[in-house]
Amino acid sequence: MQDLAEISTKRTFEAAHRLPRLPVEHKCHRLHGHNYTIEVVARGPLDPTLGWVCDYGMLDVAIDELVIKACDHRFLNEIPGLENPTGEIIALWALARLKATLLPVVEVSIWETPHYRATARA
Repeated sequence: MQDLAEISTKRTFEAAHRLPRLPVEHKCHRLHGHNYTIEVVARGPLDPTLGWVCDYGMLDVAIDELVIKACDHRFLNEIPGLENPTGEIIALWALARLKATLLPVVEVSIWETPHYRATARA
């Protein structure tokens, strides 16, 4: 079995949302915003020549193009797939988009606040 290594990177974006499936009385049913942090983890065998799992630069470009540009300063409920944008759903949505790049992304975590995180794993 080949040894695996892991890298990760964090980025931030700001967005508004509401959780329409919650009772009207719940504070998160109302429109509000967050300063989100996304952490993306890639895991795999080291490239035998380069000595890395993947290029941080390629990972950054994928996150920028597929997640940050789609979400930053947006109303998340208007994005297809995020009509009920809980942290868990945002993490799963971002993971699916990043996995489509063929980068070895295995985990995406979304923090809505410094205290609350939702994680999706492949």
